[in-house]
Amino acid sequence: AGHLNKKDNNTVNFGVTGTGPLISLGILKEFGNNFKPKNTIYLYFEGNDLDELNFEKEDNILTVKVPSNTKKFKELHGLTRSLIANMIEGVCSGYSKELSLVGVGYTADAKGPYLLLNLGYSHPIYFEKPEDITFETPSPTSIIVKGTDKQAVGQVSAKIRSLRKPEPYKGKGVRYSDEVVRRKAGKKVAGAA
Repeated sequence: AGHLNKKDNNTVNFGVTGTGPLISLGILKEFGNNFKPKNTIYLYFEGNDLDELNFEKEDNILTVKVPSNTKKFKELHGLTRSLIANMIEGVCSGYSKELSLVGVGYTADAKGPYLLLNLGYSHPIYFEKPEDITFETPSPTSIIVKGTDKQAVGQVSAKIRSLRKPEPYKGKGVRYSDEVVRRKAGKKVAGAA
């Protein structure tokens, strides 16, 4: 059995609904007596084997139990436990990824529901903000993508990076702040004889 225990000043509430092939697990953070909808995450499980998984909540501990120790159930148990742990982490403190823009004239600006990007093309790029994701631009050459869903934050960051991937010769492009771009030497100019 996998135990998830989250000690926090605020309460994390779990709700498991559904039986059979579709199970919905809702994790919600409570602030005093009110719930903030931006701090709610849902995970939907589908599959014939998942109806044999049992979720039990006691005090502030959510336990995932499997019926047997076969390879299939060990895999499902580990996956389910890590997904739930990521959901709790996302609801409590959130996830963020920082992107850096390297290049002359490359800028970013968070304007309303869009992220305005100038990446050296003949036109600006308006990247629409997905639901439950926020953009911050502390400087014109850095973007911080924040959200409660780890997968969504990573996917949006990857989409922004794919608009202008870093090239290996000058290193220009959009990169993760901790990414190291391998550089290549340019063409060797033959000496004039």
